[in-house]
Amino acid sequence: MSARPTLSKPEFIALTAMLFSTIALSIDAMLPALPEIAAELTPASPNLAQLIVTSFVLGMGVGTLFTGPLADAVGRRRVIVGGAVLYIVGALLAWRAGSLELLLAARFVQGLGAAGPRIAAMAIIRDLFEGREMAQLVSLMMMVFALVPALAPAMGAGIIAVAGWRGIFLAFCVFSVVSVIWLMLRQPETLTEERRRPFRPAKLKEGFVEVVSHPMVRLCLLALVLTFGALFSVLVTAQPIFDVTFGQGANFHWWFMLIAVIGAMGNLANAKIVMIWGMRQVALAAFVAQAAGAGVMVLISLFGDLGAVWALYAYVGWAALNFTVLGFTIGNINAIAMSPMGHMAGMAASILGSMSTVGAVLVAVPLGLAFDGTPLPVAIGILGCAGAAIFIVWGLRDPDPTPIKEPL
Repeated sequence: MSARPTLSKPEFIALTAMLFSTIALSIDAMLPALPEIAAELTPASPNLAQLIVTSFVLGMGVGTLFTGPLADAVGRRRVIVGGAVLYIVGALLAWRAGSLELLLAARFVQGLGAAGPRIAAMAIIRDLFEGREMAQLVSLMMMVFALVPALAPAMGAGIIAVAGWRGIFLAFCVFSVVSVIWLMLRQPETLTEERRRPFRPAKLKEGFVEVVSHPMVRLCLLALVLTFGALFSVLVTAQPIFDVTFGQGANFHWWFMLIAVIGAMGNLANAKIVMIWGMRQVALAAFVAQAAGAGVMVLISLFGDLGAVWALYAYVGWAALNFTVLGFTIGNINAIAMSPMGHMAGMAASILGSMSTVGAVLVAVPLGLAFDGTPLPVAIGILGCAGAAIFIVWGLRDPDPTPIKEPL
């Protein structure tokens, strides 16, 4: 393990949370801009504006495959700085884009760059901490990180009001520059020369084959694809549903803030519940709740009065449920998947993160483009995702079948 960080623990948490938050900010701050982007770049097919979210996520998924091994080869800070440069280039291209096609390409480049700070920030934490101290630090970082989805849409709406939707991309540049300068001034490199491992494409291929060949890891990967696919489907359809279905476009960022705050509670609750029930049982119960919620939303969309206030509240509760489910599923399923991969943990994490993200895009894009003015298409899609996830998780084996009986 390297030397301890030279900055205080609160500053270290704030710095790593800022680096990790690049992705959440880049997605959620764009949501209020969808109507303006659709009106300017794709007025004939407004649903296509949703692709600015999924194209970014696709780039992030592809980038995640390489950033872990690169961070092990050249050091954490170089990967963060290189990723930030690529991210800023993508943001500037998006700022100047004159067509939807160019904007989508620029967002893909942004996603590639954002993978650097995301993966390398977590590697820095692992370099400096381990065991319970690492778990505590990650939990604290995620509490700070959870504020970003709540605040980003309001920030995006404020920027749009002052500088238009293109101004959001300049704000992304400022955010990235500030985070990198902070890192370079305050946090030394944590991966010493003797601990670095050369980047070998053949090893990446070998690791890929091993991950997808392991039956339990393969099941976990499918469950993660479905989990993230449901999440991205909710994200890309949230603004259109609030705007078109419920006439709440002007208040979207406030509603989304409420949904994100409620959803963040899942992470806190899981830390205690998983010690009692175990990872598989908690994830299974969460998917059952998600399927039940989606079934209710399907019935409301088919037979309810979507113009009524109670229908709006029902949708807000359902969206918050989908965000809350993440706290009970992603960490637990990842932990199960990583249990047989201890000999190649870093590479396995990159491969799982990349494949689950890219696969989720393939789920979310058709569900988002199927938006018909109601929550029905996305509710049906999430019902299918949750149902399939229940079937998959039912067949998993908990690597820790005797969890602690008393909560921590």
